[in-house]
Amino acid sequence: MKSPLNALLEKQKVLVLDGAMATELEKAGVDTANELWSATALLAEPEKITAVHASYFAAGSQIATTNTYQANLPAFIKNGLSEASARQLIKQAVQCAQTAVKSSDDTNLLIAGSIGPYGAYLADGSEYTGAYQKTQAEYQAFHYPRMAALVAAGVDLLAFETQPNFAETQALISLLKDKFPQLTAWVSFSIKDERHLCDGTDLIAAAQYAAKFPQISAIGVNCTALENIEPALHQLQTTVSKPLIVYPNNGDRYNPQTKKWQVNPQADSFSDLVPRWIAAGAKIIGGCCRTSPADIQEIATTVKSELAK
Repeated sequence: MKSPLNALLEKQKVLVLDGAMATELEKAGVDTANELWSATALLAEPEKITAVHASYFAAGSQIATTNTYQANLPAFIKNGLSEASARQLIKQAVQCAQTAVKSSDDTNLLIAGSIGPYGAYLADGSEYTGAYQKTQAEYQAFHYPRMAALVAAGVDLLAFETQPNFAETQALISLLKDKFPQLTAWVSFSIKDERHLCDGTDLIAAAQYAAKFPQISAIGVNCTALENIEPALHQLQTTVSKPLIVYPNNGDRYNPQTKKWQVNPQADSFSDLVPRWIAAGAKIIGGCCRTSPADIQEIATTVKSELAK
């Protein structure tokens, strides 16, 4: 099995991932203040999703993550859609990314199908704590329809991202192995500090578990504070042989109770941090919450400069 991610890494030592979707959609006038969050745009304004993907490609990203983090069948059905319509919306999310790829001059672009955690569906802040429990069968029943729709629509790989709950990650990897044996994925954990997933699981133990599976082509962390990235990378670099992926938030602080962000003027810049992340083993670098095309351009420019040394 040839991993598209590894194939691209053979051409370039460090890859650039895209940044936040919801932040850019909000700037474009999409109301994301609801349980569907950024997936709201799929209902009436998919062209704005395509525009966001295109803006990240123009900024230097080589990988687009589909706007499906919050797009799952139960959420859509809860909002009055049929199961068939829900599947079509997930397919449409992939088509938005595919349209952006076609409009780019770069022929080395990938589309990763975003699989957010069950906690995101709950929309109660538990995606930041991992404080929820389901059986493996329940997790798989929740995730399978979205995974199947993404694969049918033609994604290059899957992104098991912002994973705060180790049992859920195990269920996802098992589902990938059993139902989609020809597909690869990256696993990116949501961590509360440099050593632990949000549910308290040891990061190294979780990463070593994921690394055992050939279909997992990269392992890392996302949706966490900038200061957690470098120490987490140092741990992962010494214990995991897979390519390491990181895409933190932009430095602002999120309050899950008020659901609002607070600007952090003391946050380090990506141009200062990216060289240290590369030195610590990062192979795929992008941004998560609150990052913008300007941030991705800064990352891409810094990566290019580092590779030229």
